[in-house]
Amino acid sequence: MSKTAYRIAGVSLAIAGFAGAANAQVLAHKDISLAMATTIAQVTIDTCKTQGYNVSVHVLGREGQTILAVRNPDAGLATFENSMKKAYTSRTFSRSSGEFAEGVKANPNAGALFLTNITPAQGALPIKIGNETIGAVGVSGAPGGEKDEACAKAGIDKVSADLK
Repeated sequence: MSKTAYRIAGVSLAIAGFAGAANAQVLAHKDISLAMATTIAQVTIDTCKTQGYNVSVHVLGREGQTILAVRNPDAGLATFENSMKKAYTSRTFSRSSGEFAEGVKANPNAGALFLTNITPAQGALPIKIGNETIGAVGVSGAPGGEKDEACAKAGIDKVSADLK
């Protein structure tokens, strides 16, 4: 047998072994429901509104997919995209978007800054069950990321009993 044939046979066995192992497992995990995302978004918007801030909110799931996105008609146009990017950043790195921003502040050439939908701006928090990140909520429109983040925290706090 030639060296090429041995290599092909070896690769085939490796792929077959990997596929067999992968099929032997079932993944089980918790996800954010539409009802939970709606509660988070509504409380987040209401919290900001009582403070006089018109905001946009994105609630993302465990894979960064949008579950719910809402923009107050009086919020700035860019707030909708910005709230999504903040949430995506938080979900991707499993920490607040503000912590991410602090981490890259000294390095404007950090590779993560060049990824699609990543922004170094405060205003999003991960949604977690224990240490497992199952999503994120991002807010944009308040005068300062710390205010956006406080509204996001209120939304997550409202459903905290269900995040177990």
